[in-house]
Amino acid sequence: MAERTGLVTFGGNPMTLVGNEIKVGDKAPDFEVVGNDLKPVKGSSFDGKVRILSAIASLDTAVCDVETRRFNQEAGSLGDVTILTISMDLPFTQKRWCGAAGIDRVVTLSDHRSASFGEAYGILMKETRLLARAVFVVDREGIVRYIQLLEEVGTEPDYDAALKAAKELL
Repeated sequence: MAERTGLVTFGGNPMTLVGNEIKVGDKAPDFEVVGNDLKPVKGSSFDGKVRILSAIASLDTAVCDVETRRFNQEAGSLGDVTILTISMDLPFTQKRWCGAAGIDRVVTLSDHRSASFGEAYGILMKETRLLARAVFVVDREGIVRYIQLLEEVGTEPDYDAALKAAKELL
């Protein structure tokens, strides 16, 4: 498995990203994560839809909380765009958090079992086994059209740029 350094910090500490780098124009790699109902969910089950893949460290952190709430708020004006928020949080945690936060337009998925998503998209942080903060926009044909990998995991993404990229694919 490929490892890359010098791209991301977590709390100012350099992290090693595990997995191959994904580039704009690449076919979106498939992955298998766990839904809030504990059933497996394949990334390919969203084929045919424009999707925003929002990778976060944990819903129980301030920036991840803000990011997921923001994407949930924006989802209503996006039309036929599916937003997936993927973290290493257990499905129970995701379900509880979504219920408490009123999140009903974003699909939360857990990568805790095998880190399939993190490795497939090259954003699994080796030192913490958490996902680096990243946003991927994938078109209906399954091609990655936009990528935003945040240099510091504790910073918010450029929401406007990600949302614009998704809207342009509709």
